[in-house]
Amino acid sequence: MKALVAPEIEAYAESHSMPESPVCQALREETHRTIEHPQMVVGPLEGAFLKMMTQLVGARRILEIGTFTGYSALCFAEALPSDGTVITCDVDETSVALARRYIAQAPFGSKISIRMGPALETMKTLTGLFDLVFIDADKPNYLNYYRRSLDLLAPNGVILIDNVLWSGEVLKQPAPDASTAAIQELNRAVSTDPRVSAVLVTIRDGVLVVRRAG
Repeated sequence: MKALVAPEIEAYAESHSMPESPVCQALREETHRTIEHPQMVVGPLEGAFLKMMTQLVGARRILEIGTFTGYSALCFAEALPSDGTVITCDVDETSVALARRYIAQAPFGSKISIRMGPALETMKTLTGLFDLVFIDADKPNYLNYYRRSLDLLAPNGVILIDNVLWSGEVLKQPAPDASTAAIQELNRAVSTDPRVSAVLVTIRDGVLVVRRAG
């Protein structure tokens, strides 16, 4: 993943945002030491953004598509009230094993429930509405995740979709690969969907913030 913001600007923003919790810092550092593709962890600045969005929405029930090593799930859990819950979905047992270890030791980890298996299959089984949905998983399914998330979204809820700038690859026409094409399709679909309002925020690799129109 290419840095779209100068590192010194990113560091300045981090230093003037909500602090990273000790458990998240330790998890991030171990992810970088031991896990393939560690750049997939959202990091302190985006983590602070996720916590802020959780608080602004007044979320109590969150759905996450893509657990990886659990950093973002822990950010959500930290910001939730004591009776809040995070359901997080993944298929990779290796990265989730690390997530489980840190979730077990975190003081707010009991709010997190991990569901293993293809996320679209898990999403079919879910009932009730979610105040916040975070999509950060396999890119070819982004549009499918978005469509199902709308079905599960509370009236005043928010969908957050990560990596929607894709290291700047979204500017290339034609798309150089299937993942880029899928993200371009998702961005077009959201921006033209009359059911929603959206803003693409240039935090890290781009986050699309979506809520119901009106």
